[in-house]
Amino acid sequence: MDQPDVDLRHHGDAEVGDGLADFAVNVRTGMPPPWLAERLRASVADLAAYPDPRPARRAVARRHGRAVDEVLLTAGAAEAFVLLARVLAPRKAVVVHPQFTEPEAALRAAGHTVERVILGKDFTLDPAEIPDDADLVVIGNPTNPTSVLHPSGAVAALAAPGRTVVVDEAFMDCVPGEPESLAGRLPTGVAVIRSLTKTWGLAGLRAGYVLADPHLIGWLAEAQPLWAVSTPALVAIEECSAPEAVAEAEAWAVALAAERDRLAGELTARGLYVVPEARASFLCLRVPDALGIRALLRQRGYAVRRGDTFPGLGSDWLRIAVRDRTSNDALLDVLGELGI
Repeated sequence: MDQPDVDLRHHGDAEVGDGLADFAVNVRTGMPPPWLAERLRASVADLAAYPDPRPARRAVARRHGRAVDEVLLTAGAAEAFVLLARVLAPRKAVVVHPQFTEPEAALRAAGHTVERVILGKDFTLDPAEIPDDADLVVIGNPTNPTSVLHPSGAVAALAAPGRTVVVDEAFMDCVPGEPESLAGRLPTGVAVIRSLTKTWGLAGLRAGYVLADPHLIGWLAEAQPLWAVSTPALVAIEECSAPEAVAEAEAWAVALAAERDRLAGELTARGLYVVPEARASFLCLRVPDALGIRALLRQRGYAVRRGDTFPGLGSDWLRIAVRDRTSNDALLDVLGELGI
């Protein structure tokens, strides 16, 4: 089997530490909110009992207008990718890049050969680029690291008889109204993966889920270890799927969009290429000698995500998380000191 030419296991968490200001990890800072933290603390009283996923599963189903048997709860999106790699037997697996590298890593670890489709200008999707004989296609929407939001019609057009399309919507709740989500539509042959990690600051808890047809959900459940999702994670999934929590996330997404667009404008005004129409909680930009700039930023106390470990990018790309205005301005000041 061919080997990847980049480190698919390199993620943003490897960039942080040592007191660095974190612009490398796409997890919302200052989270979880007090009301959620209180519920998580209270869940510790129930740890003697085995986890019961039924209330959280029903909550997710209600949140997306799905049937309960179309929902599988997972220990974050990463577990979902591993389960899919274990139960599917694709003849031709295609991963659309640049995107989160864990799906390809999971497929390769399960013994599958992976073909890459590298998106062209501005990293927008053309369904015609996908080989007709691909029976598994994996795509992110909005995509990490490019922050591109593909039209739902273009993603749905990837579905075909005998093909499974896996859509990583881990950052979809960054988009006000989620107009391009397929979670509520769920076309035939499409599986949607969602995560609570990013918006609610729960990377350490591992909470996510898969939406798919009941047959695929059943296969995934059989491959999943018993009690894979902990009681605190189930509480988080249930609480964050409630209408009040969804409304809170929506308000944050609106504020995020304004600050993200401002930051993108500031960087563009400095002559940098920022991938246009960013819609997630990060920006992807081309910077001359990006790895050198990254090293200089680290010397000044700032961590950003290198881009060269994403297939389809290279050593002149960086990904920068969008923080609050004060933090973003501080980063801009340091970039100015570096002549950017």
